[in-house]
Amino acid sequence: MSKDLKLCLEDIVRATPSLMHVLAVARELDLPDWLIFSGAVYQPVLNHLTGRPADYGIRDYDLGYFDPADTSYEAEDVVIRRVAAAFDAPFKEMVEVRNQARVHLWFEDKFAEPYAPLTSSGEALTRFTSTAFSVGVRLEPNDALTILAPFGLEDLFSLYLRANPTRQTNGFLRTAQSATRRWPELTVVTPG
Repeated sequence: MSKDLKLCLEDIVRATPSLMHVLAVARELDLPDWLIFSGAVYQPVLNHLTGRPADYGIRDYDLGYFDPADTSYEAEDVVIRRVAAAFDAPFKEMVEVRNQARVHLWFEDKFAEPYAPLTSSGEALTRFTSTAFSVGVRLEPNDALTILAPFGLEDLFSLYLRANPTRQTNGFLRTAQSATRRWPELTVVTPG
């Protein structure tokens, strides 16, 4: 991952008050192996690059954590309620929590695609539909930002939507169409 692009991403994240608020509250919850990822991270970058307000298009904040000790829905629901209690509106309704250690238990039923068990929250990023979407951040106790981007940040900062090269999914074109309706500046690199 380019050091310059990583610094640019960090600057954009730190300049997005709503995202920083979510990160700060999530840090205090001290969930195991947690990350904020998906649109909550890549959309502020797209907005910065295209001159839109920082929160344009953001409908939720995906908070993933990894706890293989108990993969029951009941255990995850306890965490969901704990996270909701930590936030005031509108974030209480916008922060969506998922234990990445149990995604494989429901993913295939919901999306009709196989999904092998994960070994960490960061590994989830390797399964996202697009390389540009595969980015996650965590605010550390010392205020440093941990940034994970298994495919790098070049596609995101180049406004390229490219299908995940390591996981075939039926959702890429649908996801790309949705994204280009909000950010027509994006270039879709079609698979195949």
